[in-house]
Amino acid sequence: MGMFCYQCQETAGGKGCTIKGVCGKNEEVAKLQDLLIYTVKGVSEVVVKGKFDVKALGTVNHEVLKSLFITITNANFDDAAIEKQIMKLIEIRNDLKKQINIDQLDDAASFEVFDRASMIEKASKVGVLAAENEDIRSLKEVITYGIKGMAAYTHHALNIGKENFDIYGFIYEAMAGILNTSLSVDELVTLTLKTGQFGVSAMALLDEANTSKYGNPEITKVNIGTRDNPAILISGHDLTDLEQLLEQTKGTGVDVYTHSEMLPAHYYPFFKKYDNFVGNYGSSWWRQVEEFESFNGPILFTTNCIVPPRSEEVRRRIFTSGASGYPGCTHIEAKKDGKKDFSPIIEMAKNCKAPTEIETGNIVGGFAHEQVFALADKVIDAVKSGAIKKFFVMAGCDGRMKSRQYYTEFAEKLPKDTVILTAGCAKYRYNKLPLGDIGGIPRVLDAGQCNDSYSLVLIALKLKEVFGLDDVNKLPIAYNIAWYEQKAVIVLLALLYLGVKNVHLGPTLPGFLSPNVVKILVENFGIGGTGTVDSDIEMFMK
Repeated sequence: MGMFCYQCQETAGGKGCTIKGVCGKNEEVAKLQDLLIYTVKGVSEVVVKGKFDVKALGTVNHEVLKSLFITITNANFDDAAIEKQIMKLIEIRNDLKKQINIDQLDDAASFEVFDRASMIEKASKVGVLAAENEDIRSLKEVITYGIKGMAAYTHHALNIGKENFDIYGFIYEAMAGILNTSLSVDELVTLTLKTGQFGVSAMALLDEANTSKYGNPEITKVNIGTRDNPAILISGHDLTDLEQLLEQTKGTGVDVYTHSEMLPAHYYPFFKKYDNFVGNYGSSWWRQVEEFESFNGPILFTTNCIVPPRSEEVRRRIFTSGASGYPGCTHIEAKKDGKKDFSPIIEMAKNCKAPTEIETGNIVGGFAHEQVFALADKVIDAVKSGAIKKFFVMAGCDGRMKSRQYYTEFAEKLPKDTVILTAGCAKYRYNKLPLGDIGGIPRVLDAGQCNDSYSLVLIALKLKEVFGLDDVNKLPIAYNIAWYEQKAVIVLLALLYLGVKNVHLGPTLPGFLSPNVVKILVENFGIGGTGTVDSDIEMFMK
């Protein structure tokens, strides 16, 4: 077996990619990512057993976050960048070891590699399948994937200057704990729920970071047409990259458009002062293969989700930043002060044609927690009068599978007295449909990016308080969530920690869940999959 990876929803056969990733990563990249995660575990064990003060670790914390983020699906395909990060973490690990006097450390805290060949050889022995027991392996991977998602959100917050050292402490605790071969299934289930607990903390931290700097999202109409100016397309999730890009493009005659998960940036008051921040181009991440062709100008990836470009012409126009990377694409590194020089992107844009228009109209969004709280009286009256019978949380990810058409049909067939609460790129399956409103309340309320699922949690807790209920599961809210990668995993674990039950996941259940782990989730949390649109709507409406 050349490689083994089953961390995303589209993994081959729903079981695991063994030759090449469906995402596009090759065997070597997959193995280097495995070794990078193993190295994180080694650093974590040294930190835990050495009883280091996490607050004093500084850049060690930041490099661990970056390392975890690099391995998220569709984030980084650059084998040289991953190799460099492995060597950096080994150096960090060894420097920490010099400060403690502990002989008994796991192999992850001791191994050495010297070149690419030795890295690949080592990676072949420490990947996912190193844990032989299927259930133990399943739970350890659930925890690992949850922590990857948590690290991504924490990394975004860090870029804005916000940190929570308890989150770093837990990441070290959990990643070191995964090395422990004596942990039972019950102990791992407990650690899984604790991962959800810190997932809530990470999303709360990022929400505080975003809103404290950029203001609370507000109801906004976002243009999906184009202008005649040359332009830059920015994709991903990192708002600090967008801020710097907009500052550097002021007065240059170059417009900036968002793509996929960057769409919700338009909802923040802060960004509305830039007159060259003109709209959203295209749709979900997986449609970029065609949409980047017609955009004509340069594309900046601030995070995932990169799809390997089909042509060299498009690859030449792709730039990456942060944890993202792709071979042959220019990577923009941050300086020590966090500033990035986007002048190469701006200069390229000036020499490119304006984007080719592919659609016209507007998308309405900005329904994060504070905006919905402002509408609370209206929403509550609609529920009490029966105008709104049920809310459907349809947050999560989009993907390429034809079976995801289910979510479009589900939204279309929902009774007219229901409202969809969404966050993440799953919304592109229905956010341009003419679903109407209920007494002025749009039937699709978009809270923002995948991390803004936290807003949906706050909205649910507020409704629970308003209606005087003792259990969030008594609310007229159903959860029909699409998942794709590891940030969706941490959102799910956060919901489970908060006591939300009967969440349905689709279009398929994760391949990394063993039959026994699925049984645990079904029996304890009511986790379910998806069926037909009609049968599922009938079930949910009961």
